Amino acid sequence: MNDTKHTWPIEAEGLVKTYRAGKSVIRAIEGIDLAAAPGQVLGLLGPNGAGKSTTVKVLTTLSRPDAGHAIVAGHDAVREPDRVRRAIGVVGQRAAVDLEATGRENLGLQGRLYGLDTRAIRDRSSELLARFSLTDAADRIVKTWSGGMQRKLDVAVGLIHRPQVLFLDEPTTGLDPEARADLWAEIGRLTADGRTVLLTTHYLDEADRLANQVAIIDRGRIVARGTPEALKAELRGDAVVVELQELPTDGHAAAALDAAGLGVATVTVARPSLDDVYFRHTGRTYRPQAQEAA
Repeated sequence: MNDTKHTWPIEAEGLVKTYRAGKSVIRAIEGIDLAAAPGQVLGLLGPNGAGKSTTVKVLTTLSRPDAGHAIVAGHDAVREPDRVRRAIGVVGQRAAVDLEATGRENLGLQGRLYGLDTRAIRDRSSELLARFSLTDAADRIVKTWSGGMQRKLDVAVGLIHRPQVLFLDEPTTGLDPEARADLWAEIGRLTADGRTVLLTTHYLDEADRLANQVAIIDRGRIVARGTPEALKAELRGDAVVVELQELPTDGHAAAALDAAGLGVATVTVARPSLDDVYFRHTGRTYRPQAQEAA
C-alpha cells in the first residue's frame, strides 16, 4: 500500500477483531469502516461492548486487527506502528497522569518520552499550562488538583508533542458542567488548529455539539453514520412526549386517554435528537455508562 495516496488523518476499512474466551470466539468488531478529514471531530457512539474501545485500540496500534487496514496520520497502523504512535495523542478513560508529581513534571516526562529537548519541553509546557488555565497550579502536586484540572492536564499531556490526530476516550465523564464546557471549548480550538479528533462519548449532547461526523456502532458494526443534522433529518416529523399524571394499571398506553381516565401532566413537542436516531438504529435508548467491556 502506498501511504502517499492517503491524505485523511484517519482511514479505516474492513476492520475485524476477534477474541477467544475458552472455546468461544467473540467478534468484537466486524467490518468497521471509518474516515475523518483534517480539522474534524469524528464522534464514535455505542453502548458498552459495542466495539468502540476495540476500534480505538486498533487505530492507536494497541491491538492488531485480524482483517482490514487502518491508515492513521498517513501511516499504516500495522506495518508502521512506531510512526503512528509518534503522530497521535491518546487520552484514555482513566487519568494517566502521575498524581504524585507536579503538573509541570508530568508534561516534562511526556516530552522526554517523545524526544523533545529541554528548551522545547519548557516552552511547550508553559504554552499548554497557559492554554488550559493551569499555570497557577503548575508546580503543585497533581493529587491536590480538582478532577476537572486533572482531566485538562491529561489532555495537555497528550498534546505535548503536537500530534496530528488526538484520540479522546470518554474525556468528560465525571466532570462538572463548568469543567465539561471548558474541555468542549478546547476541543473546538484543537480542530480550528487543523487537528483531527476521534471522540468516544456516552453523552449524546456532546456528540451533537462537537462532532462533524458521527458513527454509531452496535454489536461490532457501524449501523449509522453522517453529520448529526443529517442523521436527525432522516427522522421525519417531530417527537411528541406525553407525561401522564399516573401510569395506566392495565400495562397499555391507551390511545384514548380520556376514555381510560388518564390525566395528562405535560405534552412536549421537539425536533428529533441523536437519542431518537440511536433508538431507531439500535432499538434501545442511549444510557451513559462508565466503562466499555470490548
